[in-house]
Amino acid sequence: MNNNEVLSKIKLFSLANSLTENELDKIESEFEIDLGRSEKKEIQHKSFYLQFSAEHRKEASMMAIHYEVFYCLEKSIRRLVVEMMEEKYGFNWWDRVKEDIRKNVDDNIKKEEDSGFTIRSESKIDYTTFGELSQIVIGNWDAFESLFKRGQRAFQKIMSNLNQLRGPIAHCCPLADDEIVRLELTVKDWFRLME
Repeated sequence: MNNNEVLSKIKLFSLANSLTENELDKIESEFEIDLGRSEKKEIQHKSFYLQFSAEHRKEASMMAIHYEVFYCLEKSIRRLVVEMMEEKYGFNWWDRVKEDIRKNVDDNIKKEEDSGFTIRSESKIDYTTFGELSQIVIGNWDAFESLFKRGQRAFQKIMSNLNQLRGPIAHCCPLADDEIVRLELTVKDWFRLME
């Protein structure tokens, strides 16, 4: 067996394990049981955390996985936008972003600086809204058309769906069962865009 075959088998094993773990997570959640598969994450400041209702703590636990998925997705989209824009236009690519988006970003940065809080990022892309990310791509389609071969309409539809699904996740509302399925499908659609 050569190295490529070994790596392929390891990847398949890892994928099968991840899928099994995901299904066991769903069973634990659905039937409200603990199969004892892993240590529970300890939440810091338990003294205040336990003051929240059990219903809210349970809901937060169920929503955590959806937040994690969207966090990873959004971070990867932001990184992808930066990489593709730099590749096409160089390090001054930000100058190609529409003026209203640049102004909104500058306003957001100024508000954060004035707050006295820790600055979230040195990168302007991290101050754009999710909807603005889509506008940057569409406004500079020539930098992305080789990546998104299914075209602008497919890209816009998937980004619009993701933005709709992002709302409840970002604003602390539970996702309905249908929306959980829709999130899973839309994330798959996102990755299919780049095939």
